[in-house]
Amino acid sequence: MNRLQISYFEASARKRVNALVDADSFTEYCPPELRKTSPHLALLDSPLALDDGVIVGQAKLAGHSVLVIAQEGRFYGGSVGEVHGAKICGLLEKALAKKPAAVLLLADSGGVRLHEANAGLIALSEIVRSLLQVQAAGIPVLALVGGSCGAFGGMGIVTRICNELVMSEQGRLGLSGPEVIETVKGVDEFDSRDRALVWRITGGKLRRALGEATVLVDDLIPAFRTAAIQLVERYKTQTLVADDLAVLLAAQSNLVNRRTRFEGARDGREIWQDMFTDSARVPDMTVEEFNQQMSVLL
Repeated sequence: MNRLQISYFEASARKRVNALVDADSFTEYCPPELRKTSPHLALLDSPLALDDGVIVGQAKLAGHSVLVIAQEGRFYGGSVGEVHGAKICGLLEKALAKKPAAVLLLADSGGVRLHEANAGLIALSEIVRSLLQVQAAGIPVLALVGGSCGAFGGMGIVTRICNELVMSEQGRLGLSGPEVIETVKGVDEFDSRDRALVWRITGGKLRRALGEATVLVDDLIPAFRTAAIQLVERYKTQTLVADDLAVLLAAQSNLVNRRTRFEGARDGREIWQDMFTDSARVPDMTVEEFNQQMSVLL
């Protein structure tokens, strides 16, 4: 497979996994042939996926043992239901036994599956608990966001509690998605059809500028692979320690300061104007140029 020509944004979940990890190293848990499908979708006569929209398994990444979760944004927006969530939780529980170098979360989800909302909400809470247990065991969880759905709703929360977040400019991250905000608050609050606005507010460049994404990469699978390898190898040389109260208080203080600094901002451009001397160029900057600017700011 020629990884160099594969867009992360356009690729399916399976193509992302197979191109991201070492060749022929991925072993899938609970594969499609086991037919673990959503019982709730079946009751509603809704279309099913034999993997319920998420792929889990083990692989090698530059020779390092990793566990992988990859959501399929093309199946109900990568939404989390009972089976979908159980597969993710099962993979995280497997991490406690296998002690991999890292868990990779290829998030591509709008949040809870509305067809099975209560089951999906319970699943998300269990995912959060399992993820925190994995981190407490000293295993880093690395999120990768660059798919067509981004990471919203409960999966936006899950993504943000990961140890690192790798995003492309095309990736998006938030709690409520633009369509949800528009539905509840009206188009004057958020016009979800304004795609440039959507990306300025939820896209990778703004999330990196605000410090939520730790790495910004190009929309090519090799770029995500390189970033993931670098992070895995960095964590191999350091001990992952759970955040203590002082760290959490410092993070809270940073959030309060950020809210004060950008309180009147309603568009990513206003935040860039406060941060960059050449803010008008930010949307057109290459990832390399943007990262150079960020290195000066940091």
